[in-house]
Amino acid sequence: MNSTKVIGKLFTSRQKATDLYATQAEAIQERVFQKLIQTAAPTEWGKKYDYARIRNYTDFQRVPVQTYEEIKGYVDRMRHGEADVLWPGKVRWYAKSSGTTNDKSKFIPVSKDGLHGIHYKGGTDAVALYLRENPESRFFSGKGLILGGSHSPNYNVKDSLVGDLSAILIQNINPLVNFIRVPSKEIALLSEFEEKVERIASTTIHENVTNLSGVPSWMMAVIKRILEKTGAKTLDEVWPNLEVFFHGGVCFTPYREQYKRLIASPRMHYMETYNASEGFFGLQNDLSDPAMLLMLDYDVFYEFISLDEFDSPNPTIVPLTGIEVGRNYAIVISTSCGLWRYILGDTVKFTQKDPYKFIISGRTKHFINAFGEELMVDNAEKGLARACAETGAQVLEYSAAPVFMDDNAKCRHQWLIEFSVQPDSLEHFRHALDKALQEINSDYEAKRHKDITLQELEIIPARPNLFHDWLKQKGKLGGQHKVPRLSNNRDYIEEMLKLNS
Repeated sequence: MNSTKVIGKLFTSRQKATDLYATQAEAIQERVFQKLIQTAAPTEWGKKYDYARIRNYTDFQRVPVQTYEEIKGYVDRMRHGEADVLWPGKVRWYAKSSGTTNDKSKFIPVSKDGLHGIHYKGGTDAVALYLRENPESRFFSGKGLILGGSHSPNYNVKDSLVGDLSAILIQNINPLVNFIRVPSKEIALLSEFEEKVERIASTTIHENVTNLSGVPSWMMAVIKRILEKTGAKTLDEVWPNLEVFFHGGVCFTPYREQYKRLIASPRMHYMETYNASEGFFGLQNDLSDPAMLLMLDYDVFYEFISLDEFDSPNPTIVPLTGIEVGRNYAIVISTSCGLWRYILGDTVKFTQKDPYKFIISGRTKHFINAFGEELMVDNAEKGLARACAETGAQVLEYSAAPVFMDDNAKCRHQWLIEFSVQPDSLEHFRHALDKALQEINSDYEAKRHKDITLQELEIIPARPNLFHDWLKQKGKLGGQHKVPRLSNNRDYIEEMLKLNS
């Protein structure tokens, strides 16, 4: 008997709930909005903005839009144990994410309500929607390999911890789930990734693994180690019942062909999830369509700023019903973790309404996040300044992009730099920049650890006037046109490299 057909009936209610997204989107978001406002009214934030008198979305617009820098003071107080600040009660968990303009890391509050009403709800729905897409699935005939990060104490506050979101989820997961997942919690939460990979490989080889969950770049390292230990050519030789990889965190496109080579089974599926430190926002509900379903009945109220207006002093901000298909929007969220009108930093483009489906189109600023490193322009500028100070160099122009993994899982950042003053040694400059970026950005530092995910960056000197000539070739000399500093793909840098040869 296929046990998945029996257990799958437990997910029917969530399948029906997501069906309502197609016809009741506005009503669903209105219920979420009212719940969040009423619950937060007694908090310090709720009193400051008179949540008790907010009746509708128009009233809510008096609350200012926020960045992390603007709520950091509140979050710091919460981390020191203060209660009822942005959300009722004390928040014990903080998801550590990539830094802002002023800090190496930012700490996103994860309340108990948010943990269950956003993050775990997303995990449940990922399974629910996958099972509906695959009625012959044998998902529950084996176990799921779930990759987690690590956590550490938060200041000296009792029972309060900070860490990767994945570690928070594993630490607090329903004990029953531990019977159908690997590795053990002890291994999953190890802080030393090299040891974690080795122990995962050793302890899971003989398990019946049917599903994987994690970031593609991290999972790739685990898969390659398992193949090395077993001598197998493909992962389905080790786990013949493997059928799905729930992936998120970075763009899957550069990895897709590699995964197809490493997992040969024609039954293998790949399902994208949009889960961030700040919340769980989207899921593929049709594996033939790359667009994701916007999850409407979680503890998340959505607003959107058209990217055309993002940098204007008073941009137009609209709720879900105000969006247009095909336009790029910056996401603004309010959640049961105490984030209010918070600019997430991601941009999305809706492909349809009823139900609302979207693709992640980028970030509000230039960035590289090919492997989960979330390197921002501000990080790059600070890193270059430190490397210049150390080596006596001066940088005139630059652009950087990822070199995606080859068959040996080698990847790096490639920097094309035009120096106005050459460094004392290009090798010295390379090491100095790489070291500086690790000190500035905790996610880059984690991915660079022991060269496991990211190798040391590469620098290619640009000939004089390269960037000028590239802009001229594109018809973009003068005005507001600028050299793209960081790019998450290789389109720009490949054009520049051709001109540089």
